[in-house]
Amino acid sequence: MLRFAVTLFAVITSSTCQKYGCLEGDTHKVKPSPEPNMHECTLYSKSSCCYADFTEQLAHSPVIKVNNSYWNRCGQLSKSCEDFTKKIECFYRCSPHAARWIHPNYTAAIQSVPLCQSFCDDWYEACKDDSICVHNWLTDWEWDESGENHCKNKCIPYSEMYANGTDMCQNMWGKSFKVSESSCLCLQMNKKDMMAMKYLLSESSEESSSISSSEEHACQKKLLKFEKLEGEEGEQTR
Repeated sequence: MLRFAVTLFAVITSSTCQKYGCLEGDTHKVKPSPEPNMHECTLYSKSSCCYADFTEQLAHSPVIKVNNSYWNRCGQLSKSCEDFTKKIECFYRCSPHAARWIHPNYTAAIQSVPLCQSFCDDWYEACKDDSICVHNWLTDWEWDESGENHCKNKCIPYSEMYANGTDMCQNMWGKSFKVSESSCLCLQMNKKDMMAMKYLLSESSEESSSISSSEEHACQKKLLKFEKLEGEEGEQTR
């Protein structure tokens, strides 16, 4: 199973790199390459758009800040909420796939990355009792002269700031993410993304905003096979 997964990941990553490279953020490489010594974001260690030393900031809990952006302006995040926040940070900074959704007017940003509804719901559940003071993490902070972020408004629970997982996913990071109408052709920030990327990188997927039933069916079929193989691998290692 691992050999199958690694081979598939290599094929997908290769095609992504050749066409998209990396975003042009301040911590991004020009193109993806292996980072075997990553402290966090290891999902992307075989082909990463960030350097291993960047991930040191995410390696210990609680995470205080990433670069100049503080995560604890409304108190430390709970471990469950922090884990999801790390997944988003890792994807933006390190994923070789992020540039597939590069913003048309800002090459350091992403737009409309399709997230699975289940991921958004789980993320919301993990964070709903934590506190936050901005609706949009990209635009609503007050930044001081040293480039550090501060609250302009009072801290309130995530459950008051966002109505549900869909609202949070589609507004917390501006237009960076959207909730996919598909339950398979979407990202969950885990190994299952290898299945979805095979179809999300296809020409037909790029040319159409709609999801064909054949693509959905094929994706679901391969995902079930992947989950079965992964389960069997888990049984063998016990």
